[in-house]
Amino acid sequence: MYKMMTLIDTVRIDPLLFNENIKKNIIKELRKKLEGKIDKKIGCIVSIYSIESISDGYILYGDGGVYYDVTFKAIVFTIELQEIIEGIVLEIVSFGLFISIGPVDGLVHISQINDEFMSYDQKNCRLTTKNGKKSISEGDKVRARVVAVSINEHDQKESKIGLTMRQTALGNIQWIIEQQNKNNQEDIING
Repeated sequence: MYKMMTLIDTVRIDPLLFNENIKKNIIKELRKKLEGKIDKKIGCIVSIYSIESISDGYILYGDGGVYYDVTFKAIVFTIELQEIIEGIVLEIVSFGLFISIGPVDGLVHISQINDEFMSYDQKNCRLTTKNGKKSISEGDKVRARVVAVSINEHDQKESKIGLTMRQTALGNIQWIIEQQNKNNQEDIING
């Protein structure tokens, strides 16, 4: 889920940049320092949106740079347990599929895709049910629920998001649409 948050951080401005616009340099340094970073408490900082306030600068002994305490607004992406998300299938492997969820990726284990047994079709790079009526391929849009979150602030690639699609209204979006159409037809018939 995306949120707008007000955050505070300290930014160092190099002495070579003193002749330039301080506010522009502070935004540039904040973006370089924070955008794309993951914090366990607040999530992934997607974008620095605006500067709210800048303190008077201060100098640390032995350092020619000037430090500013900055209050700013940022767009942050957080993953919460039990949250329903939609994403795109990035990769299919024999043990499941990886889904792009905003700035992070999640894994749906093959046992958590569907109530029916799914098998890996390496030739066509997809997962299919035993009867072949349902399949899922790279690029498909899916809906899943978050069942596990393990964030590694130091190595974002080591962060793990576990997902399931084994519930009503979850799975490949095409499956969901087909089920809704089938239910609507049944409602019309049973009237």
